Amino acid sequence: MHDAFEPVPILEKLPLQIDCLAAWEEWLLVGTKQGHLLLYRIRKDVGCNRFEVTLEKSNKNFSKKIQQIHVVSQFKILVSLLENNIYVHDLLTFQQITTVSKAKGASLFTCDLQHTDTGEEVLRMCVAVKKKLQLYFWKDREFHELQGDFSVPDVPKSMAWCENSICVGFKRDYYLIRVDGKGSIKELFPTGKQLEPLVAPLADGKVAVGQDDLTVVLNEEGICTQKCALNWTDIPVAMEHQPPYIIAVLPRYVEIRTFEPRLLVQSIELQRPRFITSGGSNIIYVASNHFVWRLIPVPMATQIQQLLQDKQFELALQLAEMKDDSDSEKQQQIHHIKNLYAFNLFCQKRFDESMQVFAKLGTDPTHVMGLYPDLLPTDYRKQLQYPNPLPVLSGAELEKAHLALIDYLTQKRSQLVKKLNDSDHQSSTSPLMEGTPTIKSKKKLLQIIDTTLLKCYLHTNVALVAPLLRLENNHCHIEESEHVLKKAHKYSELIILYEKKGLHEKALQVLVDQSKKANSPLKGHERTVQYLQHLGTENLHLIFSYSVWVLRDFPEDGLKIFTEDLPEVESLPRDRVLGFLIENFKGLAIPYLEHIIHVWEETGSRFHNCLIQLYCEKVQGLMKEYLLSFPAGISNF
Repeated sequence: MHDAFEPVPILEKLPLQIDCLAAWEEWLLVGTKQGHLLLYRIRKDVGCNRFEVTLEKSNKNFSKKIQQIHVVSQFKILVSLLENNIYVHDLLTFQQITTVSKAKGASLFTCDLQHTDTGEEVLRMCVAVKKKLQLYFWKDREFHELQGDFSVPDVPKSMAWCENSICVGFKRDYYLIRVDGKGSIKELFPTGKQLEPLVAPLADGKVAVGQDDLTVVLNEEGICTQKCALNWTDIPVAMEHQPPYIIAVLPRYVEIRTFEPRLLVQSIELQRPRFITSGGSNIIYVASNHFVWRLIPVPMATQIQQLLQDKQFELALQLAEMKDDSDSEKQQQIHHIKNLYAFNLFCQKRFDESMQVFAKLGTDPTHVMGLYPDLLPTDYRKQLQYPNPLPVLSGAELEKAHLALIDYLTQKRSQLVKKLNDSDHQSSTSPLMEGTPTIKSKKKLLQIIDTTLLKCYLHTNVALVAPLLRLENNHCHIEESEHVLKKAHKYSELIILYEKKGLHEKALQVLVDQSKKANSPLKGHERTVQYLQHLGTENLHLIFSYSVWVLRDFPEDGLKIFTEDLPEVESLPRDRVLGFLIENFKGLAIPYLEHIIHVWEETGSRFHNCLIQLYCEKVQGLMKEYLLSFPAGISNF
């Protein structure tokens, strides 16, 4: 809880009994049981919470019975319920302007000021006369009938406008009556055990409706718009909305709460309060039978500071957005509070919500990554500052946190990739805490994001590592990615990293090393063959170098490095391949030549002549072997 308001006495021990209140700007109207109407001017002393209170006008014979008063300062009129009749008086002179003759026998009224699209202000009034509702609008200093009367189930006890509906509380039930031509009457719910129902208009056109110590918020369709009801510590007798606060008069004190977040903000003990009224923004009066207090808002800066200490960031944000500071100062403070809020959500392990706030803020992604263990280099992470110690995460919690970070980084990555070719190569991220270094280069930031995504995938879903590494615009940091992949024994993925970064010799060396390991997914020679087949002419030296062991141990499969029906293989320089085979694996030269001549339809005479020559050599060799196979001396026959 924090102090949102300070009560200051305005009238004390008034000899007349107060029955109703109304206020606007620096004026306060008090209607008494004795029928007196009192007009006070309330002027605040500069620099302190004291007021100069002056009785400007007193009408001792205003009425025998003042039941209800309502100020419409825009039209400079006072609407009153006097002795069960509706009257309209001039606001400052109290001179009667008109009376609503049809509303004789009225027990209650409620007014609503509408702002049309053209900027015009329209005053509507609903009057309860026995079991009927009468509707009026104000024009040319008169109230005119808006439409026909509505019959209702009982005599209304409390009511308020709700856009184009009127919410009415009867002795036992609440109803919603549409007045925009539909004329429908909808039964809502019982009033509860309280003696009097309570309906209070809210600043956003909705209504607060009481059921014992609970209050719900309804729209013009009668639908509850809040997840949970407000739960007061006693049954409210009156209520006033002063955003972001809802202020209720309870039998022994005034209680101040908020709808979102749902908080008890403050309890102010006063002597038997009964009435509450608003005279505009930050002008609230509370009265008992013989006392009037003004609730003075505590300075917003003080409230915000206290709320931040209490980690009530949502309410602090609402107040910051209402401050009268310059736009730049206001936005700076809002941004700071939102960062604190996002950080606190993370500490509460509400990871998805935290990442959503960080994403909207444009916080430097490295500062978000720094919330996690082992994602950033130690030296850089030491430079980052946070409002409080970071939570220790492990197991399922850490996995959940990583999943939220993946969504956040994927979104950030997409935004950066789209802007990478812009003329401005600098990122526009902001620090989580002022004074902390940020990454300015878009390319550098992309490199950190991709490398971190790789680490997160290794923690959560290894199947996503390969698709990330295969991206044409993959920016993974080579050494860091190499380190984490080796640590995780993800050698197939390491091969993809090397291949995409053009580090073919490193990839081939890993393939050679892993080919000999019994438990490796890369065991054997197949992956080496496939890799070499796609390298192309520019890497011919690597093809020759790393094909040797395959050609030696698996000649038939090794020859496919040079004969597979792939564009990269078919385009290899055939004379150089032939020379390499004749020099190192002469026995494979004939099947190579046969393939390029018969399958690839090679017409070069050199290759045809070479094949004939190799055939001749082979025949001579076979003849020699054949002759050597006879017993000695037979050849001399």
